[in-house]
Order: sequence, then C-alpha cells, then structure tokens
Amino acid sequence: MTALDAVRRRWPKTMPLQPLPSESWAKQEPTWKGANPQVIESALKRAKTRTSGNWFVFAASRDVKADKPFGRYVGTTELVAWRDSAGKVHIGPGACPHLGAALDTAKIECDTLVCRWHGLALGPKGKPGWRPVPAFDDGVLVWVRLDELGGEEPTPVPVVPIRPPASTAIAGVVTLVGKCEPDDIIANRLDPWHGAWFHPYSFARLKVVSAPTDIDVPDEDDRFLVDVTFRVSRGVGVPVRAEFVCPGPRTIVMRILDGEGAGSVVETHATPLAPAADGTPRTAVIEATIASSDRPGFQMARKASGLLRPAMNFTAARLWKDDLDYAERRYELRSQGRA
Repeated sequence: MTALDAVRRRWPKTMPLQPLPSESWAKQEPTWKGANPQVIESALKRAKTRTSGNWFVFAASRDVKADKPFGRYVGTTELVAWRDSAGKVHIGPGACPHLGAALDTAKIECDTLVCRWHGLALGPKGKPGWRPVPAFDDGVLVWVRLDELGGEEPTPVPVVPIRPPASTAIAGVVTLVGKCEPDDIIANRLDPWHGAWFHPYSFARLKVVSAPTDIDVPDEDDRFLVDVTFRVSRGVGVPVRAEFVCPGPRTIVMRILDGEGAGSVVETHATPLAPAADGTPRTAVIEATIASSDRPGFQMARKASGLLRPAMNFTAARLWKDDLDYAERRYELRSQGRA
C-alpha cells in the first residue's frame, strides 16, 4: 500500500472533499448495460406528455436589458425583448411592421422601441400589425409564450422548477446552439450513464442508483437517482447524490439531494430555433446553474458572485460542447433511419 493509499483510507468521510483513486479511464466500470435505450426513450416520451403551457425559455434574465433590445428566434418566430423603466420584460415580434427592420437594433426610449429605419415607436401596448406576446421573468430566465408553436392549452405562467432561494444562491446561465431537435437535448440528460465516460474531467465514480424502467411511471417516481463525484482536480472530488427529473417537455433538472450543495439545481432547457440554411433543425441549450450551500463560507463567496459566475458558466459550457456532439449525433442517426 502506498502512502497515498494510506491517506485515502484515513481521510474523514464527513469532509466535502474526498480523494479519488488513481484509476485509468478505460478501467472504470462499464455502464452500457444500464443505459438501456428503451428506458431513455420511455422517459423522453413521458416528459413530452407533460404540459408546458406553450412557454419557451427565451434568454437569461441578465441578457434582457433596459438600454438595448435583445433578439432571438424561437422556432421560426423572430422576437425582440426589452425592459421598461420599472424593470418589466416585454417581448414582441422582431421585425418592424413598417418595412421589416430588425428591432434588436432599435433604440429604447420612454419604455418603447424606436425603429432606427424610420423612427416608428413600438411600445408594450403594441400597434396594428404588431402585438407583444406574453413574457415572464423568473429572476434567472426569461420565458416567452407562443401558443401557435406550442400547440397546447396556454397557461398564465410557465412551470418554473423549484430552486434555492435567490437570497442564498448564485445563478449562472449559458447558451449554446446545436444542430438537432429539443428531444435530442433532453435525451442526452436522460442518459446519466455516459457522465464519467464522456466527461472524465468533471465526473468520477458515477453510479445510477435507480432508473424508471416501467413504461408507465407515476410522476413522483419518474426520476433517475445518481451517485457521482464532481471532480475538483485529478485526485480530489465532491461526492453527491442527485436526481434527474423532467417537469416539462423541454426541461430537465438535476437536483443535488445529499452532499455538498444539497438543494442546488442545474436546469437544462431546450428551445427550438430557426433551421440552419440547409434545413437542419437548430436548438438552443439554455442551462441555468443555481448553486447553494448552508456553509457559512458560501454566503461570503456570494459577495464575489461576479467572479464565481464566469467559472460556473465555463464548466457548464465545457460539458455542453461535448454533449452537443452526443445530441447532434443522435439527431443524425435518427434522421437517417439508423437510430
């Protein structure tokens, strides 16, 4: 037994940081037997039966400002968002009803968009041929309701996942775009078995404790329970128990149940965008990480959230750069009838 092995054996199990064995990537326990395609597909089908109320995640709350409009397509609908002087978010069509100018280049004056082409003012009350659509700001994300695209019975507000209180948390949001459909994004997260194999720089000792194997599962039991260690460095990590649940057809939430940061969540939202030039579907991954901890040091760290947020966003973006390869490959195989 080496000196390092002795340290690992004596390391207090109550510490949030735990030593990791020096195990090669290829010698970890294979997970392909557990990653049953039927289990993943059944979970995806159940998620798609849940209502969204026609709400789509549009952007991070921080992206929508009072001094500059923010534009984005949702599906084939061009939209523009802005805040009024009271901080309320408004979203409307992204093209000026006069000659079609892009309104994300407009100026915001007295709570209205002023088109830069000919000065047409468009405010929260709208004008003939140009009407704002329902918008909702939950403090982390901005949502938009598009009834024609959603095709469901509309609801007054979206289904926002349960989160740690904003007063005790740090939130970061990243957005990446892939050539795939929202189903491919959600299916990626409904496959927790790939974590330590596909992302060895972030995860170790991943074990799926339970998965919903029946086709019909009650909502309260429709979750994937996972034990995993988040790597801090090559030899040290933070072990946690987490669950993966789908509260809606385009959302999957990872919530830490036990371990450091219990209550923290990672929300992955898949928002369809306008197709690429070749007709390939495109989807925005808009992922919110809301971190929390009951340790006194965390509340001190919140004061430096402006420094911590970029690190949180970097970690999320790094994972999704790989996971978009997974999602895009899944779409490619399915579109070619090879799934």
